Amino acid sequence: MISVRELSFRFGAFKALDQVSFEVRRGEILGLLGPNGAGKTTLMRVLTTFLYPTHGGASVAGFDVAQEPLEVRRRTGYLPEIIPLYGEMRVDEYLLFAARARGLTSPDDEARLHWVRQTCGLRPVWKHGIFEISKGYQERVGLAQALIHDPEVLILDEPTSGLDPLQIIEIRCLIRDLAREKTVLFSTHILQEAEALADRIVILNEGKIIAQGTKESLTETSLAGRRVRLGVHAQNEREVLNALEESRLFDAVHYEGSPGKDLHRFLILGRSGSRPLKSLEDFSRERNWGVYHLEEERPSLEEVFISLLRGRVRR
Repeated sequence: MISVRELSFRFGAFKALDQVSFEVRRGEILGLLGPNGAGKTTLMRVLTTFLYPTHGGASVAGFDVAQEPLEVRRRTGYLPEIIPLYGEMRVDEYLLFAARARGLTSPDDEARLHWVRQTCGLRPVWKHGIFEISKGYQERVGLAQALIHDPEVLILDEPTSGLDPLQIIEIRCLIRDLAREKTVLFSTHILQEAEALADRIVILNEGKIIAQGTKESLTETSLAGRRVRLGVHAQNEREVLNALEESRLFDAVHYEGSPGKDLHRFLILGRSGSRPLKSLEDFSRERNWGVYHLEEERPSLEEVFISLLRGRVRR
């Protein structure tokens, strides 16, 4: 539904996007993740035909963003980070205006207005002035205007920005429900958002894609150090701790206490790019330690993200 091919965009001498390529399948939720200034909003503006690519190309629902912009707009619902609302209008008036701007006429507009009112949970504020309603409801109104013409693709720029925790959960649930019938591309710099919503993640930094894939595949390819929890039978935990530290096989070793007589637990941090589980198995076997617990923990998405931004990714 979305295809981006070696897309580049310049603001004068500044390259905001640099040969970006990825695809989004029908019915998929793809999260654009990256720090502020990574190029996420610029990419979305290109996909919604507000900007035209300097180099490369992109298509939405099979239509080229540069050659067929009106067809792209007909099939796209866009929620920018700054929601395009008119505070002096009522919610129902604003959405009727959005419907007419999208070319809907009665009775189609009435059916769509009823649908977005129900789907976006706007019944309690339907006749309220937009300036009167909360930020959460304003976000819902923004989603409703993006959905009013029943687009195939939804492009959402920071859809939960500025919301309180309850409002964030509500918007997440709404986006998941919409994804049953539509393709969703959303941007965020908040790791929890990408983790909670996205089927796949594309990580941007300084206008370039530094990684893309599922959370599991990103974790697998990241060279962030992995953690291993080790439990051994030993009379003296200090001997075990000294042996682990003196081996220089690991970044750090922490003693976590004793759950019982002669039982000791340790947390070992592997070096970047290493596989500490195998090293610990061999190390323990050589010293005839009685190992009763040995478990590897993969790095969190936050650790993967930091690792990737530092350039530590398998090529």
